[in-house]
Amino acid sequence: MRLISSLTGAGLCTSLLMSLSAPASADVDAKLLAMLKANGSITDAQYAELQSDLANDQKVTQQTAAAAAAKQTAWDQKLAWASKTKIMGDVRIREENIKTGGTALDDNRTADRQRVRARFGVYSEINPQVDAGIRVATGGSSDSRSTNQDLNNAFTKKSLWLDLGYLDWHPTAVKNLHLIGGKMLQPWVSMGDIIWDSDVNPEGVAATYKLPLNKDAELFGSMGYYTLKDNVDGEGYQFNHDMSLYAGQLGGKFNIANAVGLTVGASVYSYNNTNDDGTTTGSITNSAGTTSTATAASRVTTLAANGNTTKEFRLYEGFGQIDIKNLPVPLAVYGQFVKNNRSTDGQDQAWLAGIKSRLGDFSLDYNYRDVQRNGVVGAFTDSDFANGTTGARGHKIKLGYDIDKNFGLGVTYFLAQSDTAVTGRNDTDVNTLQLDLEAKF
Repeated sequence: MRLISSLTGAGLCTSLLMSLSAPASADVDAKLLAMLKANGSITDAQYAELQSDLANDQKVTQQTAAAAAAKQTAWDQKLAWASKTKIMGDVRIREENIKTGGTALDDNRTADRQRVRARFGVYSEINPQVDAGIRVATGGSSDSRSTNQDLNNAFTKKSLWLDLGYLDWHPTAVKNLHLIGGKMLQPWVSMGDIIWDSDVNPEGVAATYKLPLNKDAELFGSMGYYTLKDNVDGEGYQFNHDMSLYAGQLGGKFNIANAVGLTVGASVYSYNNTNDDGTTTGSITNSAGTTSTATAASRVTTLAANGNTTKEFRLYEGFGQIDIKNLPVPLAVYGQFVKNNRSTDGQDQAWLAGIKSRLGDFSLDYNYRDVQRNGVVGAFTDSDFANGTTGARGHKIKLGYDIDKNFGLGVTYFLAQSDTAVTGRNDTDVNTLQLDLEAKF
């Protein structure tokens, strides 16, 4: 009987150890130990040892579970961030041919070149009220109007520039309000590119707002302050000494009987402290104590560029687009008119009118424009039309074809005449052909 009791006790101990090595309730394990001790199957020393082992196992199990939970939480947070983050970009290969004055090499203009544009951006929702965006892009220089890079110079590496870097706060307390700061996409609506080249990304602070009136009508507006150059007069770094731009826009979108869509609006772009004469005058005291007047070069050039003959700009713009529906193919008619009321030479207007449509994988966009010398700021107008100059007029024809999803071919032809592309010559032909192959991701 004693032998059977010993064997039974040994078997129970073995079973207990096996149960302790498997996942089990701590309360059940403690009760089993107490039962074994009560019926004499284990000694007090064995009970104490097994109880200590049980406590250690419980501690290890708890630590392992806590570590696994922390790891899962961190992974869940990463997945949550990734689900609210978009990575987007594009690559465009361009063949460009420019003929100025009817000949390919007139006045040393670039006649034929191959170019690449590559852009890569990360856009993330920081929280339900804040978004952030960062984008880098190629570019042969820091020119705000172009992210193209010439394929040139014996395979040298190409530069990348910060093209976007902004925060967008859209408080839930005010629906459809966006407060944006940094280097941002253009916050205003554009119906043409005579004021703004599409590659220009302004820097400063802006606010945009949309107000739905009903299902067929919506008002929109924007305003902003943008710094162009600090301390242009050398008198200090306060706002009133900076070259700057104040912008405001108000417009509306309307759906008329589900047959016509109408967008209309007006904008004002007011530039301040742009009439710098290029010099700064002040007094200098030498080591002998003699004071004299000195003139030094200014810290900034003016906005007058690419044909402008004035340094003063306050642009008033009216724009609109009519989308005609229920046609065999969609058709849109659009346009803009601009007047610089600070120009005094009579060359103070610019206008554009165009149509666009789409049929299957094909798209068509045509417009005609007339941009007088001081109608817009030459530093920001379309860089492709008339070699990026004002005092120009002519046609733009663009045909696109979607080869596959996010992959397409584009052909653009500019037939322009410019009074400023070649110094001292009016009505110079500037014809440009662009062949683009573009992929987006």
